[in-house]
Amino acid sequence: MSRVEVTPEAADLLRRLRADHGPLMFHQSGGCCDGSSPMCYPLGEFLVAEGADVLWGTLHIDDIEDIDVWMSANQYEYWKHTHLTIDVVPGRGAGFSLEAPTGNRFLIRSRLLSDAEYEALSPPGR
Repeated sequence: MSRVEVTPEAADLLRRLRADHGPLMFHQSGGCCDGSSPMCYPLGEFLVAEGADVLWGTLHIDDIEDIDVWMSANQYEYWKHTHLTIDVVPGRGAGFSLEAPTGNRFLIRSRLLSDAEYEALSPPGR
């Protein structure tokens, strides 16, 4: 079980972005710029800070390196009972996220974890 997953359509886009930009990472936006959209960056381009950001989970996609998904520690407190799925839809997203020029944008689909799921998951890394 994981706190985060990716749809097949989003995985396809991530493969294309990986081919163009190298290893990738996500940071779940806390409301700045593009609402609460997941922002995709080349690995290391968005600086995360110990104590300020939480490693929410890791996306495991065939054929490319794992992709870490980060969010602010403050936002984690609001979302810690939530499972996130990164999806993609047509439309222009934030100019900061790598998919912006493709005519698509990443978005988050979320659901509450069951009590059993929440108990089974270890706290995310910091």
